[in-house]
Amino acid sequence: MASPTESDDHAGRDIVGAVVKACTLLDHFDTTHPVWTLNELTTASRMNKTTVHRLMTTLIHAGWVDRTAEGSYRIGMPVFEIGSSALTQLDIRGAAQPYLSEIAEKFGDTAYLMVPADEGAVCIDRHEGSNPLVVAGISIGSVLPYHATAGPMAMLAFSARIRDRWLTQDLPAFTDRTPTVPDELLARLEQIRSKGYALSNSDYLTGVAAVGAPILGRDAAVIASISVGGRAETFEGDALSAKVATILAAAKGLSRVAEALPAPGGEH
Repeated sequence: MASPTESDDHAGRDIVGAVVKACTLLDHFDTTHPVWTLNELTTASRMNKTTVHRLMTTLIHAGWVDRTAEGSYRIGMPVFEIGSSALTQLDIRGAAQPYLSEIAEKFGDTAYLMVPADEGAVCIDRHEGSNPLVVAGISIGSVLPYHATAGPMAMLAFSARIRDRWLTQDLPAFTDRTPTVPDELLARLEQIRSKGYALSNSDYLTGVAAVGAPILGRDAAVIASISVGGRAETFEGDALSAKVATILAAAKGLSRVAEALPAPGGEH
């Protein structure tokens, strides 16, 4: 293990000074002072005026900063969108904790909370029940395909934006049950929207089944999904009915929370 000094030296070599300076300039913008002139920023930051001008021009080009009609600087919309998305995930994760815990304890399976991203559904939390080993391959930080497993598929069914992006590419098969034919997948997504939940069985991991439902925010925007996964043989009959009812109730409760949050990135 490297010593603190060695770690600091390594970090120093990796740090880009101009980026740090740009972040320092952005730190000056807040609700009490949302607009700054070049002279004001130069004085407040104690940087060279030419340096401040060049950094702010770069931030404008990147879309992080806008110019007012008077030539002053203000934060651009992408900063607010990223902040809103991060806060949404944090709030949903906190609100979902008791639901995930109850689901895992009630059924002995693993409960998941996932959020949408361009590359797939990202698992941001999971609670393990008494028999979680069968789905050990899905952990916090895992990115799952939208066309397999219940949680991601629930988001795919209820989000036109995700469908428009995801269904334009070739869909890989993970097992012989993975839906990869677009027309068949679209028909399945229509059923999911009709029922309000997704059910998967061995379409991502052989022998693993899951039930998932979307968490919807303002204007029915897809914020996340909540799901439960376990051995396929435990997702039948009355046991399956109980899991479906529990997941739907959890999704409904979390959707009420999500409705009070900003929709990330204009998701629909």
